[in-house]
Amino acid sequence: MKQSKFITASAIALLLGTLAATPAALAADEALVKSENGVSFVSGGVGDTSSDRLKSLAKDFNLKLLFALKSGEYVSDVNVTIANSAGKTLVNTMSEGPLFLAKLPAGNFKIVATLGSKSETRTVSVGNQMRTVDFRWATE
Repeated sequence: MKQSKFITASAIALLLGTLAATPAALAADEALVKSENGVSFVSGGVGDTSSDRLKSLAKDFNLKLLFALKSGEYVSDVNVTIANSAGKTLVNTMSEGPLFLAKLPAGNFKIVATLGSKSETRTVSVGNQMRTVDFRWATE
């Protein structure tokens, strides 16, 4: 009888552990909004679920960055640095997919996107409307 209680308790513990891990696994698939120096941002777009999630969040942001090769293939793992007009870095992060959304105050910003050892720089003016900026790299 004690052995069966132990097995039942073990099975319950295993089940609870599995259920506890499930939200973390689901959260990993969903785009999570992050914040750095007062700037909210989110990245992703690998697969339909992530892409749809970012599209649903887009209304809350005013800057969209798109990362791809000149051949048209989307890329991820792009280092993104956004600095204000005074040169202060507001965001320095790795994009988890080809789409990156940010909510910036109105103003001018320098954006540096680095894929591997190749950096592309853009200076953009951001206001209340969505601003989209493409970054495209040559294939090696």
